[in-house]
Amino acid sequence: MKQKLQEIKVAAEKVLKEAEDMEVLESIRVRFLGKKGELTSVLKGMGALSPEQRPVIGALANEIRTFLEKEIEEKKADISAKLQEIRLRSEIIDVTMPGKKREIGKLHPLTQVMDEIKDIFIGMGFEIAEGPEVEYDYYNFEALNIPKNHPARDTQDTFYIEDNIVLRTQTSPIQVRVMEKQRPPIRIIAPGKVYRSDAVDATHSPVFHQIEGLVVDKGVTMADLKGTLEAFIKSLYGEEAKVRFRPHHFPFTEPSAEVDVSCFICGGEGCRVCKGEGWIEILGCGMVHPKVLSNCGIDPEEYSGFAFGLGLERVAMRRYDIDDLRLFFENDLRFLRQF
Repeated sequence: MKQKLQEIKVAAEKVLKEAEDMEVLESIRVRFLGKKGELTSVLKGMGALSPEQRPVIGALANEIRTFLEKEIEEKKADISAKLQEIRLRSEIIDVTMPGKKREIGKLHPLTQVMDEIKDIFIGMGFEIAEGPEVEYDYYNFEALNIPKNHPARDTQDTFYIEDNIVLRTQTSPIQVRVMEKQRPPIRIIAPGKVYRSDAVDATHSPVFHQIEGLVVDKGVTMADLKGTLEAFIKSLYGEEAKVRFRPHHFPFTEPSAEVDVSCFICGGEGCRVCKGEGWIEILGCGMVHPKVLSNCGIDPEEYSGFAFGLGLERVAMRRYDIDDLRLFFENDLRFLRQF
């Protein structure tokens, strides 16, 4: 048995020298020191030894066990050190190399102007209302006093999903939906994307953004409308901003007006952006037509209101002195990085 123990020691030393990874090292430990290992098997046969031999063999077995445990731990430390060295060599970082620049995104200029306009109207006591972009013909036209075959539909030619379902041409349908569900007083703005079958040029696009406003209460007058819009425009462009109100016609307001701001490109002399007029139209407005109030279940004898709608792109063009609306949608980073 003494010879067997020595053979185990020699065999263990040999395989430990050849071990190169942790899995092999663990298999060696199990082979020699495990519950069913070679050293354990020898110790189970000590019962057949004489009383004089047992202490001698037991001491030798413990000595070999201690020796093997120490050798295994030292080998484990050696393998760990080699693996760490390999890992450090493969993951080495050259601190002298230039770093990789991480691009930080920011808001699109249209979003920036939209947020600014929202803040102005929220500061004036307005709430923000939202609605669907795919809208029923009734909400987009009929409830706004634009029945089928009305000439006003020609100027708002849109994209039809079905005969009675369209891509909205304005955010006015949101106003109708609010008036149907909420009793006056009402003070909202309705921002969102709208669609019209327009040819693309410097100031027109088939997809653009509108922000429409609505106020309904007792005793609301045209003076309230004019004061609100002048306060808004001066908040947006500064106290020196020049504003012009022109009589106009909208089927859903009476009386109605167009609001212009002097051209920011030519200073009022006339150019291709303002089409030689010296002014750029930024919004339409007027007193809510009594029929629209009646369509929404509001008594026009008791309540009155005003509404307005502005094109976000044109406001942004005036805000940043941009002369071509198409720049907003071309996603040219050279343009967008300026904002």
